[in-house]
Amino acid sequence: MPTKKRKRFIAGATCPKCKSVDTLMLFFENNIEQLACVKCDYSESQTDRDTAKASKNDAGVIGVFKPD
Repeated sequence: MPTKKRKRFIAGATCPKCKSVDTLMLFFENNIEQLACVKCDYSESQTDRDTAKASKNDAGVIGVFKPD
């Protein structure tokens, strides 16, 4: 049986592409953090290098996602 992806919406976040509010969701796929908009086709993934760099600066934060 395939595992179900657990998706979390980011309250108050604005999609960088369509500018909709409260449409961005965050989930893990193949141990990579993914960000996607449910209204448009915008998506972004966070690389391990970005995660390691962010975790050194923000010790109490699990992951930092910075859309362009």
